[in-house]
Amino acid sequence: MSLLIRSSYVSQFHTRNSKPSSFSDQTPSKSPFFSSFNHNPLINLVYKRNPRMQSLSFPSSMTVKSSLIDPDGGELMELVVPDSEIELKKKEAESMPKVKLTKIDLEWVHVISEGWASPLKGFMREDEYLQSLHFNSLRLKDGSLVNMSLPIVLAIDDQTKEQIGVSKNVALVSPQGDIVGSLRSVEIYKHNKEERIARTWGTTSPGLPYVEEHITPSGNWLIGGDLEVFKPVKYNDGLDHYRLSPKQLRKEFDNRKADAVFAFQLRNPVHNGHALLMNDTRKRLLEMGYKNPVLLLHPLGGFTKADDVPLYVRMEQHSKVLEDGVLDPETTIVSIFPSPMHYAGPTEVQWHAKARINAGANFYIVGRDPAGMGHPTEKRDLYDPDHGKKVLSMAPGLEKLNILPFRVAAYDTVEKKMAFFDPTRAKEFLFISGTKMRTYARTGESPPDGFMCPSGWNVLVKYYESLQESDDSSKQQQTVVSA
Repeated sequence: MSLLIRSSYVSQFHTRNSKPSSFSDQTPSKSPFFSSFNHNPLINLVYKRNPRMQSLSFPSSMTVKSSLIDPDGGELMELVVPDSEIELKKKEAESMPKVKLTKIDLEWVHVISEGWASPLKGFMREDEYLQSLHFNSLRLKDGSLVNMSLPIVLAIDDQTKEQIGVSKNVALVSPQGDIVGSLRSVEIYKHNKEERIARTWGTTSPGLPYVEEHITPSGNWLIGGDLEVFKPVKYNDGLDHYRLSPKQLRKEFDNRKADAVFAFQLRNPVHNGHALLMNDTRKRLLEMGYKNPVLLLHPLGGFTKADDVPLYVRMEQHSKVLEDGVLDPETTIVSIFPSPMHYAGPTEVQWHAKARINAGANFYIVGRDPAGMGHPTEKRDLYDPDHGKKVLSMAPGLEKLNILPFRVAAYDTVEKKMAFFDPTRAKEFLFISGTKMRTYARTGESPPDGFMCPSGWNVLVKYYESLQESDDSSKQQQTVVSA
């Protein structure tokens, strides 16, 4: 669970009669700390990348420019071919060797094609893969670094490799059998699964959801190349209108004339503690002088583990939160982040932060154990709960971001509502994890009043009731067959 804030660049340090000058043209690597958050009331919460930050002083008179941070590499890699070229490209692809995509592969095609992984232009070739795996970053031709903590790769088996032979281009085929794009100037190299798993998760213990679903059954080779997608990826699940690309999000921020954009990523339903964090962030932005801060409610929409609440249920629950006014619909944009989920803790949270740079964010507020999960074979956390925010504060290629840890919210048993945790009254607070919340809904037990808006909670209850009815029906069918 992570919260992201995009602040506008400081465009001008000036006296009353000075001529405005823009800082947005400065190279970020040379001046990563000249953002309007670095002199704000939250400054004591900022994880400093450089001790000199503490001695920086700022004039009291300044102008804030509404300007989104540049994407990594300076340009969004939008890889959908123009309409005028689609028929020609499709015809060419029909004669190419075919690579069959899995559902998760197609999600990565979606991610790459919209620019979330900019400056990546396709599935990784070997040099990109090794940099990602060993350094969590890519070095660009100009010598600068961008963060890339997760290998974004496409696996093929021995038979497919043999069919490709010496061909330099391959067609990509969806799970439904449609040609959705191509990889050009391909490179094939060995898929050392054990090394990949160990370096990404820090363990090779059995039971890692993404590994068991996607890596273990995959082929022994990886194929990289330049990606071309023939049309935007759609899922036809009734949720495609929520799937805004980085370019579309940036345009929407401009259309709303947002002078600050803050985004909240989660893979659970929104409870009142989440809402407290989001509303408190907006309040602080207003106190800092921003006039129109806009919230990007940005749930993860790719692969999740089996016991997580499905995306369609979460989206319905999120809509109830807005309908009930827990979050203000006038200042909230709801969108889906299409990435699959690895549950890879401090390694993965870098990817979540990096992707939001490309959507326009330059501040990342991170909570406890982001992208983490319980150990698959032992009764403990897989990662240290505090390492996510510490790693983000030091991660190469994320210098454009400043890291803010958010305040912990829990259920106040005295006030009967979600509130910020007060350690002096620790015994009066109840921590309700995502697992505990799902258990409440599954067993029909009501959470404490004030934990979640009633209509949103009803969405979860109905979902788990439908699961129970499905299980009962299946058991009855099995009984009939046995008889």
